[in-house]
Amino acid sequence: MTEPRAAAAPDPAPRASWGPSDVPTTALLTDQYELTMLRAALQAGTAQRHSVFELFGRTLPEGRRYGVVAGVGRALRALRHFRFDDESLAFLRDREVVDDVTADWLADYRFSGNIWGYPEGEIYFPGSPLLVVEGSFAEAVLLETVFLSIYNHDSAIASAASRMTAMANGRPCIEMGSRRTQELAAVAAARAAYIAGFETTSNLEAGRRYGVPTAGTAAHSFTLLFDSEREAFRAQLDALGTGTTLLVDTYDVAEAVRTGIELAGGELGAIRLDSGDLAEAARRVRRQLDELGATKTKIIVTSDLDEWNIAALSGAPVDGYGVGTALVTGSGHPTSGFVYKLVARAVDADPASPLVPVAKKSTNKTSIGGRKYALRRLDERGVAEAEVIGIGEPARGDHNDRPLLVPLVREGEIVGDEPLTAARERHVRARAELPLDARKMSRGGPVIETIYVEPDGDQLLSPYRSRR
Repeated sequence: MTEPRAAAAPDPAPRASWGPSDVPTTALLTDQYELTMLRAALQAGTAQRHSVFELFGRTLPEGRRYGVVAGVGRALRALRHFRFDDESLAFLRDREVVDDVTADWLADYRFSGNIWGYPEGEIYFPGSPLLVVEGSFAEAVLLETVFLSIYNHDSAIASAASRMTAMANGRPCIEMGSRRTQELAAVAAARAAYIAGFETTSNLEAGRRYGVPTAGTAAHSFTLLFDSEREAFRAQLDALGTGTTLLVDTYDVAEAVRTGIELAGGELGAIRLDSGDLAEAARRVRRQLDELGATKTKIIVTSDLDEWNIAALSGAPVDGYGVGTALVTGSGHPTSGFVYKLVARAVDADPASPLVPVAKKSTNKTSIGGRKYALRRLDERGVAEAEVIGIGEPARGDHNDRPLLVPLVREGEIVGDEPLTAARERHVRARAELPLDARKMSRGGPVIETIYVEPDGDQLLSPYRSRR
């Protein structure tokens, strides 16, 4: 890694020669060392060696029993736009990150290799090879940072969301965390949450960009805008209809419920509670609604919910949950801890050269060399028993074991695009395969073990362990 140069004194009216660009590119969503490695490898004559990189996690976040794969579609979208345009190259030359030889090579960059991966919505465990990227070292190493950035964020959100929807037990969850995170991270979070079972999002860009269903009504400021709560409710009902949701805890909850039901003629869609003891408030409001004849009016609760709060509300008469901060921060684990490691490479640049396994041996950061293949071992009832990882060749499965890797890119062509609904349905099926212990909120490690199988059939003890 080169040391950063001292910043030059700014011009009176500075204008960068490389931007901003009207054409989006993802090529600079990367770390500088990816390009310095490329530069050195090109000079050394090793850049074209056939290589295999894998993206995986050594552990699950503390206390988690499984993880959820998300970000696959966004990673493929990023790959599609991974191009070094004139402005990008001008910037890299100006900063002396690359020399002319490297810049000329980057100008023609197009990934031409193959990528396999766990499909979106799938469950993963420590050591699961979520991505297997095969191509020249030069082509594959450049994708490390952008892939890790997307997978680490989106899988963290989806993993938290899955726990929340599991605890909701069929009651709808609404994503509403946009104001609690960076603006573009909010869009990605809404997408990841939808994959893991959330029904809607408040984020309109997630609706426009990814087709996630959107929802929203009014905040406390809307009620405070009017001279009375009755006027505010009437305005909202006039604009949005009786199926809307009224926020009833700006002043007095019981009075607000009475007013809302009266104005809606008993046909109010829902009320929202956003403060206090939500379980007790929901019980009181449910009794009041039923006494007023509004038996079909639903109760939605919000206010800093997480999976533990949702589980605690399971016995309360709640019909839906709005979740914000905890969701978009991964409920205490905002990253998945994934890494992207070289696991095999050719001995020279000859395309016919065989691959040799390579592995890192650093303390607490070991990796297992060799290209991986993965399957989910299921028992006779279809319940997951183990994550079985073949080294160098696929492990032998039986009649109901599930291969986990699917083609995402074939000879540079993206083949893994799919609608979000497919990922969403996959997640429901994959989570349903897990043992019942997967739903426990108590501390624990992975709900199934990871087994490595060598070509001769010998099994290896996994070096990867979840933090307890």
